Amino acid sequence: MSIFERYLTLWVALCIVVGVALGHFLPDVFHAIGSIEVAQVNLPVAVLVWLMIIPMLVKIDFSALGQVKEHWRGVGVTLFINWAVKPFSMAALGWFFIGHLFAPYLPAEQITSYIAGLIILAAAPCTAMVFVWSNLSEGEPHFTLSQVAVNDLIMVFAFAPIVGLLLGLSAITVPWETLFLSVALYIVVPVIIAQLLRRQLIARGGLAALEIALKRLGPASLIALLATLVLLFGFQGEQIVEQPFIIALLAVPILIQVYFNSGLAYLLNRAFGVAHCVAAPSALIGASNFFELAVATAIVLFGFESGAALATVVGVLVEVPVMLSVVRIVNSTKGWYEHGAVVRRRVAQRAAE
Repeated sequence: MSIFERYLTLWVALCIVVGVALGHFLPDVFHAIGSIEVAQVNLPVAVLVWLMIIPMLVKIDFSALGQVKEHWRGVGVTLFINWAVKPFSMAALGWFFIGHLFAPYLPAEQITSYIAGLIILAAAPCTAMVFVWSNLSEGEPHFTLSQVAVNDLIMVFAFAPIVGLLLGLSAITVPWETLFLSVALYIVVPVIIAQLLRRQLIARGGLAALEIALKRLGPASLIALLATLVLLFGFQGEQIVEQPFIIALLAVPILIQVYFNSGLAYLLNRAFGVAHCVAAPSALIGASNFFELAVATAIVLFGFESGAALATVVGVLVEVPVMLSVVRIVNSTKGWYEHGAVVRRRVAQRAAE
């Protein structure tokens, strides 16, 4: 992890300060940027999001899908967490904390929008930073690659229906045309462009050329993310200044769902006898979010100034420190995890005899 990535939370915090300040002193500039739209899509944000997403998607090798069968238990656990548990658990946590427990302390007109943002955040499993988390936890690289490839493929078809279903259950009107447009713009098209670029780079100079390109594109991706955050907080400035503790309240369900989903994935992998080098990245992939997609979708669906956009940005704010803590937990419990695996193998052997 580069120094820039390691201190991503610090840069995000600085973007919050800069965005709020600029939004306060230069409101006309931000309103002008927000008005540059085509079919409800803000063009400056669309460009920034592509700069965020495409370099990360270039890392994905869809030929790795053939390796899924080698780690089918770990892949199965992660898919179960990502698509059958996480979006629905976040909807429940959002309904309980934001819709009820914290409701008296939040702007009434934004509560449903906050819940929508949390749902969008949870419905997009991470595809990029998990390579960093997997490396830090000594994860099996082929498993991580194949799992991310499977998630990306599923996301093309499942993201919009799951978000639509859960927003409908939360009594939020779903603009289906806009939702499918966001899927096309921020998943389908970037995946196609990224894979064409990947093939072109490998054809010209092999994997060495690909690595060089990724190193050059990486900073641009993070800078685009930070620029997007400055815009977001420029539009959210007044609300944040008036009620700064909103960010802390929104962070509560996000933190709970990260630890809940990573812990559940870790325990399920242990119960199924999965090796620690697969269980660790499985837990991390099961807990982390594709926050770039979440931020973009929230903006397209609800706008810059919405509570949904703010909720997804809070996800960015807590992502790095929380995931680093999960890495620390899975690393420190490796002995406990492997001891349980040994005991189960012995029991199985005795039963076979």
